[in-house]
Amino acid sequence: MAAAISPTAVKTQTRNVLVKTEPGADDDLRICPQEVQVKRDPVVSLVAPVSGLQPLAWSQDHRLAVCTTSSVSLMELVCDVHSSRQELTLHRTSIPVPTEAPKLRVGPAAELAEAVRDFSSHPDPSVKQLFLADKVMNPSIGPHKGIKYASWSPLGCDSSGRCLLACLTLDHRLTIHNSCKRLEWNTLVNLTKRYGERLKERGYSKKDNTPPQANLQDFDELQRRFRMQTPLRMEWSSIYTTKLVQPDNSCKDLEMVLLAVLMENGDLVLWKFVLPYLSEADITFYDIVESGVSRPSDLAWWEYENGERRMSGLIVGSDVGPVKIMPVSLAGVKGYFTLRHPVILWKECDELAVENLKCVPMIHPIQKSSCSLIVASRGCYVFWCLLMISPAGLNVHNSHVAGLHSLPVVSLAISQHGVAVYTCSLDGLIKKLTPTFTENTLIFKQEDLLQSESLSGRRIHGIAVSHNGAYCALASTQGMVGGHHPISRTYQVHFVALKTSEEAAALLLKSPAQNLYKTADLLDLVRWQVVKNKRIPVALLDEVDRKIQEVDSPYLWRFKLFLVRILYQSLQMPPTDHHWKPTHEENKVLVIDKDEEEEEEEDEDSEGEEDEGEKDKDDAVEVKQEEGNLEEQMEEVQAWINAVETHMMRENMKKVLGVVYLNTWIAQNTSIPTCGLVEYLSRDGNDRDSEVLIGHIKNKMNKQTFSERCSLCQAVLPFSDHKRAVCKNGHMWLRCVLSYQACQTLTFRRCLLLDTIARLPQPEDPEWIRKILQAPCTLCDSPMI
Repeated sequence: MAAAISPTAVKTQTRNVLVKTEPGADDDLRICPQEVQVKRDPVVSLVAPVSGLQPLAWSQDHRLAVCTTSSVSLMELVCDVHSSRQELTLHRTSIPVPTEAPKLRVGPAAELAEAVRDFSSHPDPSVKQLFLADKVMNPSIGPHKGIKYASWSPLGCDSSGRCLLACLTLDHRLTIHNSCKRLEWNTLVNLTKRYGERLKERGYSKKDNTPPQANLQDFDELQRRFRMQTPLRMEWSSIYTTKLVQPDNSCKDLEMVLLAVLMENGDLVLWKFVLPYLSEADITFYDIVESGVSRPSDLAWWEYENGERRMSGLIVGSDVGPVKIMPVSLAGVKGYFTLRHPVILWKECDELAVENLKCVPMIHPIQKSSCSLIVASRGCYVFWCLLMISPAGLNVHNSHVAGLHSLPVVSLAISQHGVAVYTCSLDGLIKKLTPTFTENTLIFKQEDLLQSESLSGRRIHGIAVSHNGAYCALASTQGMVGGHHPISRTYQVHFVALKTSEEAAALLLKSPAQNLYKTADLLDLVRWQVVKNKRIPVALLDEVDRKIQEVDSPYLWRFKLFLVRILYQSLQMPPTDHHWKPTHEENKVLVIDKDEEEEEEEDEDSEGEEDEGEKDKDDAVEVKQEEGNLEEQMEEVQAWINAVETHMMRENMKKVLGVVYLNTWIAQNTSIPTCGLVEYLSRDGNDRDSEVLIGHIKNKMNKQTFSERCSLCQAVLPFSDHKRAVCKNGHMWLRCVLSYQACQTLTFRRCLLLDTIARLPQPEDPEWIRKILQAPCTLCDSPMI
C-alpha cells in the first residue's frame, strides 16, 4: 500500500500550546530542589585527537563511542551498585584503526594502472586537476588514518542482547563490530569489501543491471565506479518483525534490522541483519535506492508508527542545500506502508551544507496524532521540519531557527525522551531548543546551557546526549591561549548532567520500559544523590512503596532493591589503611640519657595530663558510639536487602515453576530443579499463590523426586539457598539465577553488574528452557555476558 502526499498544508488558526514530554517538578514528587546543569567527574583524557565531523555517538546500552585518529575510544557507563564513589563509573576500551589500507576494486588491475598513469599526466588541466585532487582515485595521496563516523544499532541486535557498532574509517572501510565478552571487541564483517565483490560480480552496473558502455579510460566512468562504492554515512533502522514460513507451514517470528549506507554518488545501499546476530551468514544485501543527490552530505532514518500502521524512509541531505526523503519498501512487515515517491523537505540550492541530520518521533498534543521532527544544521542556522500524517496525506512544515549562533554549528544532539535539541557552535557556545507546538507549526524556546569553569575557553568538537537525556558528553580541546594557539593539544571528554535527581526519579517511576538497564543513565543520577546524601529521599521511598501496593510490579521491586543497596554502600566507611601499600617510614630509636628523661618527666604539668586524658576518653567514647550506631544501621539495611531479594527470588521461582508446569506433560526430569523449588517455596505457609502452584506441580510429578547431584562425588545437592548449593562433602556450586540449577561447569555467564550468574544453554535443552536462559538478571535487569 502507499501513502498519499498532500501538496499543501491545511491552514487553521494557530494557538500556542506547550508540549508536555516529561513529568514536571510539581506533577508527582519532590525529592530535591531544582538545579542547573552539573559537570560530573571524571574528565576522560584521549590518547589521540578526535576525528570526523560527528565524533561522539551514544548507544542505547549506555556506551559512548569517540572517533579518534588512532581508534574508536569506547566508554561504558555502568551504574555500579558495589561502589560508594560519587564519580561516574566508566569501563574503557577501544577498537584500533586497521593498519593496512583498503583498496577499492573498479576493474582489472592493469587497466586501472594505465588509467591512473594517463590521468596523472592528462593534457586537459580540468581532468588532471580533478584526478590529482581526488583522495579516493589518486593513489599518490596517502590515505588518512582515523575514524570518520560511528553508528550504534538498536538494543538487542547481538547475541547478548546489546548493540552492534558500525565504524567507517577515513580510508572508507566500513566494518561491523560487537562485544562478545565484557571488554573484548570482534570485527564481524567488512561491508566495503563485501559490496565491492558484489559490484565486481555484476560488472559495476547500475540498479537496472545495464552494463557500462565505457571502460576505465573514460574519466567519468572511472569516477562513477569509485563513487558508487565509497561510503559517506551509515545509519541503523529500528527492529522489524517479519513472518518466516517453516517447512511444516507454521509461521515463526523473525526479527531484522536494516543498515543504510550512503554512497558518494547518492546511492543508498541497504543491508539486512537477521537477529540475533550469530554469524556472517545473518548479513545479506537487501536493496539499493538511487536518491539522485549528486553531492550527498548526511543521512537519517524517518520512521512513522501509529498503532499497527508503520512507514519509513531515508532522509538524505546535500552539500548544496536540498533535503529529501527516499521511500524504502519492506516486504513481510505487518501494517507497513510505502511512500509513493520521494518527499522534498527543502528544495532551495543555497550552498549551505546539510549536516547533523536527526529525526525523532513525537505526539502532537493538539491533534493527538503521531508526527516526526527532523532537525539539521545548515551553517549557523538550524533547519527543522515537522511531518504529520492526516487523512488528507502527509503534511510538511519546515523553517529555520535563525539568530541562534554567530558561527557555524559544529555539532547537534537531540534528546529522545523529553524532546530537546542541543546545538554547539564553533566558539563553544551550547544552546538548548525546546519545541512548543501550535496548531500547524512549531516554536522553539531558546536557552543557554550553563557551562562550568573547566569548560570555559575550550574548543568543543562534538556533543552527544545519552539515550534517556540524563547526560551530555562533550569532546573538547584547548582554545586560544593569550591570542595564540597552544603548542600541544590535549583532547578530553566531559560529562554534564542535564537532569536533576528529582526529574530522573520521576521518569524512572513512570518509565514505560520497566527495565533498570535501559534507564541506567537516569538511575545513575539517583545513585549519585543517595551516595552524596547517605540516605534515600523519604518522598521517593514512600512513592515506591505506594506504587508497589497498587501494582506490585517486579520492576518496582528491583528499583527498591537498587536504592537499598546503594544506601548500604554509602554507609560503608572508606578504608583508612591499605595492606597492599608498602610503608616508607623507617623505625628509628631515640636514645635519651636517664637523667634527662627524669628531668623532662618532672617538668610536665600533671593537670594538663589529666585534662588531655579526659578529653581523649570523651572522644573515644563518641567515636565508639558513632561506630556502634553505624554498625546497627548497616545491619538493618542488610536485613532490608535480604528481605527484598528473598521476595524477588520467590516471585521469580513461581514464574519458573509456572513455565515448567505449562511445558511438561508427565513427570519429567528437566535441568530445572523442580522438586527443590517446590520444597523451598513450601517453607512459607502464608503464600496462597505458591500453595496452589505447588499442588498442581505435585500432582503432575506423581510422587517422583528428581534430586540434583554433585558432579564430583554424586552426593545430593539440597536446595537450601537460592544463591549456592553445597553437598554433604563440602563441594559448593553457584546457582543459576534464571533456572536455579547448580552451575557445575567451568564456563557460565555473569551479570554486567556482577550480581548473579547464569548457565549456558545446552544442546539437549528444549526451546522453552532456552527462552528462560535468555532473560536478563533477575535483580538488576542487566544482560548476561
